[in-house]
Amino acid sequence: MTPQDLRKALSSGLLSFPLTDFDAELRFDPKGYAARLEWLKPYGASVLFAAGGTGEFFSLEPREYGEVLKVAVQTCKTDVPIVGGAGGGTTLAIQYAQEAERHGAAGILLLPHYLTEASQEGLVSHVETVCKSVRIGVIVYNRGACKLNAASLQVLADRCPNLIGFKDGLGDIERIVQIRQKLGERFVYIGGMPTHEVYANAYKALGVPTYSSAVFNFIPKTAIDFYNAYANGDQATVSRLIDDFFLPYLEIRNKGEGYAVSIVKAGARIVDKSAGPVRPPLSDLKPAEVEQLRALIERLGPQ
Repeated sequence: MTPQDLRKALSSGLLSFPLTDFDAELRFDPKGYAARLEWLKPYGASVLFAAGGTGEFFSLEPREYGEVLKVAVQTCKTDVPIVGGAGGGTTLAIQYAQEAERHGAAGILLLPHYLTEASQEGLVSHVETVCKSVRIGVIVYNRGACKLNAASLQVLADRCPNLIGFKDGLGDIERIVQIRQKLGERFVYIGGMPTHEVYANAYKALGVPTYSSAVFNFIPKTAIDFYNAYANGDQATVSRLIDDFFLPYLEIRNKGEGYAVSIVKAGARIVDKSAGPVRPPLSDLKPAEVEQLRALIERLGPQ
C-alpha cells in the first residue's frame, strides 16, 4: 500500500486502535491478540492502529512491539490496513517505524515523544527524520508534548511526501482552524480526542471528518452505528447514543487518571473479550466502576 493508498483508506469510515492482549503475568499474548483482530475485522473499520495509545504502546518494549505488529499484519493481511504506533526520541522512533515497515504495516502513527517540551524547530527535525527513515505513510499525532503549528506542518508537508496525515488530540480549535486554512487538503485530518465521539460533530465542522474510536474494542456494533449515523447526518441517533451511553461513560472514565485505556480493557472483559489487565503505571477500574460500566453496556443490547 502506497502512502496515497493509505491516505484514501483513512479518509472515510471508522478508525480504531485494538487493545494489546496481556496474560495474567502481563506478558504479550499473541493468540489472544490474533483472536481479537479476527473478531473485530468483520465490523468494518477502515484502518486499525496496532500498538497505538489504547494498545499501550508506551508500555511495550521494542521486542514486544515487533511481535504485536507481526501478529496484526499477518492476521489482517489484505482485509484491513494496519498502521503501527511509533514514538519516543528520534532514534527510538525510527527503530519502531522501520520495524513496522519491516513487518508490512501500511504506515505509522507518530506518537508524541513524551515528557519534555520541544521547540517548533526541534519538532520539525524529529518528524522529518522519522518520515525520511521509511517509505510508508506517516500520520503525526498532535498531543501532549507534540504541538506542531501550521507553519511547521507546512514545512513538513513540503519536505516529506510520505507525511500524509494529521491527527489532533489537543482540542485547540484555533490551532486546528489555522492548520486547515494553511494546509487545505494536503493531509487527511483525523480526530483523536479521548472518546472522540462526543467531539465528532464539532470536529466535522472544523474540517476533520474522520476519527478513531476506542469503544470499538468492546461495543463494535454500537461504534459503527454511531459513526454511520454521524456520517449520514442522523442527529437523532447521534444525540440518543451520546445521552444514553457516551456521557455516562465519560463520568466513569473521568474518575481516574489513565482510565481512558483502563475503561476500554474493562469493557472488553465485560463482553467476554478480555485483553487482560493494563500494565503499571496504569491501574484497572475499581469493582464498583466495572459494574457501572457493565450496566451501560447491557443497555445497548447484543453487539
